[in-house]
Amino acid sequence: MEIRLLEIAETEPDEAVTFYNSEQPELGADFIVIFIHSLERIKTYPKAWNPFNQNTRQCQLRRFPYGIVYQILEGEILVVAISHLHREPGYWKDRITP
Repeated sequence: MEIRLLEIAETEPDEAVTFYNSEQPELGADFIVIFIHSLERIKTYPKAWNPFNQNTRQCQLRRFPYGIVYQILEGEILVVAISHLHREPGYWKDRITP
């Protein structure tokens, strides 16, 4: 199953990398490695995380307070947000399809 990011969600990892690199050099690179690893886990085990609704789930990143919010659709996994878990919870809910 392929993974696709909503256009609006594509910028969210970049924002996190910029922030983490400003805190400590190379921390942004660590974030990206963990983010990519999490995408691979989602691709391998798409139903492993608790659902928000019938087809929307969230995989929490290890070591960082972020979650990948995604939907399991026919033939693909659609990432709707890379959400900071402590800021603006649920801001992404208008991006999902029921």
